[in-house]
Amino acid sequence: GPQRHSAVRRVAIWSVALCASVTLCAASDVGAGGGTVRYSPPVAAPVIDPYRPPSTPYGSGNRGLEYAVAPGTPVAAIGPGRVVFAGQVGGRLVVWIDHPDGLRSSLVGLAVVSVDVGDRVARGQVVGRSGVLLHLGVRRNGSYLDPATLFGSTGPARLVPLRRVPMLVAGF
Repeated sequence: GPQRHSAVRRVAIWSVALCASVTLCAASDVGAGGGTVRYSPPVAAPVIDPYRPPSTPYGSGNRGLEYAVAPGTPVAAIGPGRVVFAGQVGGRLVVWIDHPDGLRSSLVGLAVVSVDVGDRVARGQVVGRSGVLLHLGVRRNGSYLDPATLFGSTGPARLVPLRRVPMLVAGF
C-alpha cells in the first residue's frame, strides 16, 4: 500500500545519501562472473520530468530522468562500472559509465567532474557535482531504457481499463 511505498522510497533515498557520502557500497553489486548489478538513483532529489520515449527514433520526448537539484549536489554513479567519457558535450559536462551487465549510464548537467576516463567506480561513488538540473540516461546497445525501472520504480501508477463491460439496462 501507500505506507509501504513511502517506507521503501525513504529507505532508497537514505541509501543513496549514505552511499554518496561513504562510497563503499559496491562490494556486493556484481555477482560472480558479472551477474547481478544493483543500481541506485544518482541523487536524492525529486524527478521533475520522467522518462517519455519518443514516438519515432528522432522524435521529441525525454530519454531519461530529469532531477531537480541544488547546484553543487554530489552526483553518484548509479552502479559499478568504468568511466568511458568525462568531459563536455554541447557545452554541458557529462560522465558516461559502462556497467558490467552491458548498460551505459550518462549523467548530464554536471558543474564539476571528479573522475577520469578509465576510472573504476562503485555504486554510490561521487563522480561530480551538479549544475541546476541533472539528467540521467541509460542505454543498452544504443537503445534508451527507463532508468526508473532499475531502481524498482516504474513511476506513478496509472489506471487502465482491463476490458470493456457492456452495460445492460432493463427495458432498453
